[in-house]
Amino acid sequence: MTLLDGVAIALSYAIGSVPTGLWLGLALRGKDIREHGSKNIGATNTLRVLGKGLGALALLGDIGKGAIAVLLVSRIGDWSYGPLACGIASIIGHFAPIFLKFKGGKGVATSAGVFLSLAPLPMVGAITLFAVIFFATRMVSAASIVAAVGMGIAVFVLPHEWATYPTHSLPRGWALRIAVGAIVLLIVYRHRANIGRIVRREESRL
Repeated sequence: MTLLDGVAIALSYAIGSVPTGLWLGLALRGKDIREHGSKNIGATNTLRVLGKGLGALALLGDIGKGAIAVLLVSRIGDWSYGPLACGIASIIGHFAPIFLKFKGGKGVATSAGVFLSLAPLPMVGAITLFAVIFFATRMVSAASIVAAVGMGIAVFVLPHEWATYPTHSLPRGWALRIAVGAIVLLIVYRHRANIGRIVRREESRL
């Protein structure tokens, strides 16, 4: 790992810190989404507060943050684990953005962008699982939790060559599994309030 790799990781964190939905609301509608709906800065609350168009833009922006960190920013350096480190940095940026006093979102969309770039097959499976659960329940939180856990299971079960196909952007080893496991646990933890509402049958539906 070199200085350039450190620069790439720091830049990835800064990109991940961009609160896409919040800034879209402030710039285009003069509305702070932290004061409405679930008060979360993510794409789901953006959709609820600002409508489908800006919700879709926020979703694409949050996914893009992760993909850009992995596919572009990591190339500043040449560390073999640079794409994974930059991806994790972008997710941490969304969890704890420097622009919002480290109070961020739940990281689902940014994680999707990261792992679509690093582990495409498991992530496509997770997206499919998300769609099934969402259309069955109309609850984004339930779909996100199940998809995240499914992603984690897939990465642990599949051989490395399959999990990273076709990009093969990481060397063999446990780094991807450890990183995915940690992110899954963080996503589930950040949905703890949602889990409580699901159990009580009080969770909001789209």
